[in-house]
Amino acid sequence: MLATLPLERLLARAEAVLDRLEAALPPRPEPPDWQSATAFRWRQRQGRGHLQPVRRPHPIRLADLEHIDDQKERIAANTRQFVAGQPANNVLLTGARGCGKSSLVKAVFNEYAGKKLRLIEVDKDDLLDLADIVDLVAERPERFIIFCDDLSFEAGETAYKALKSVLDGSVTAPPDNVLIYATSNRRHLMPEYFSENLEATQGSDEIHPGEATEEKISLSERFGLWISFYPFSQEDYLGIARHWLRHFGVDAASIAASERDALNWALGRGSRSGRVAWQFARDFAGRTARRKKS
Repeated sequence: MLATLPLERLLARAEAVLDRLEAALPPRPEPPDWQSATAFRWRQRQGRGHLQPVRRPHPIRLADLEHIDDQKERIAANTRQFVAGQPANNVLLTGARGCGKSSLVKAVFNEYAGKKLRLIEVDKDDLLDLADIVDLVAERPERFIIFCDDLSFEAGETAYKALKSVLDGSVTAPPDNVLIYATSNRRHLMPEYFSENLEATQGSDEIHPGEATEEKISLSERFGLWISFYPFSQEDYLGIARHWLRHFGVDAASIAASERDALNWALGRGSRSGRVAWQFARDFAGRTARRKKS
C-alpha cells in the first residue's frame, strides 16, 4: 500500500494539471444558427473562433458582370455540379485586379443560395482554423463554399499548409459538401525569386533546391479549376460603365454624353477595370443627381 501511494499522488496531480490545461484551451467552436443567414464570416474573439452570420450579403448578380462570359460559365457549371451533389472542383480565380474575381464568387453564390448553397468567408490570417470550420459543416445537409479573397503568401508564412491539407493533403477525406473558392492577383500563391533559379543552376547549400520551388507551385495546383481574368479593352470598359450608369438610374442622354468623362476617370486611375467603371458610375450618377436638384 505504501509503495503505491506516491504513484497515486502523481496520477492525481497529473490529472489536476490536465484539467487546468483543458480549461485554458479555447473550446470547440459552437455551430451558429444556420437558419439565420445564408452567408457567414469566420471571426476570432479572445482566441476563440466562431461563425458570424452575414445579415446583408452583397446583392450582385451574374447578369451584372459583363465581358467575362467564359469565366461566368465555367464557375457556374462547377457550382451547378456541386449543388446537385455531383463531383466538382475547388476553384482558384487569378489575374488582373478589379476585373470581377471576387464579384463573380459572390454572384454565383447568390445564384444558387436558394438551392442550399452557403458561403463562409475566411481571412488569410484565419486559415489555420480551416480544419475546425470543415468539422463544423461536414455533417450539414447544405453545400458550403469557403471563400478566401485576395489570397497570397509571403516567405515564412505557414498558414498555406493548413490550406493544402484541406484542399488535398490530409489523412481525412475532404467532405463532399465543402469546396474552396479563392481569388488572387497571381497564379502561384507563394513568391518565387530569380535567385532560386540561380541556386538550381549554380548550386546552393540546399541539396535539392528544385524541390523548394515545387513546394511553392504545388499549392495552386491543388485547385482543380483555374479561372483567369485579363484587363478590359476600352470598349469593354465603356460598356461596363454604361451598365452601371443605367443601374444607378442615369438617363440615356447623360449616359451617351459620359464617354469622355469615363475615359478620363480610367486614365486618372491607371486602369480600365470593372471596379473602376463601377466607381466612375457611382460618381457620375451622384453628380448628375445633384445637378438636377440644384
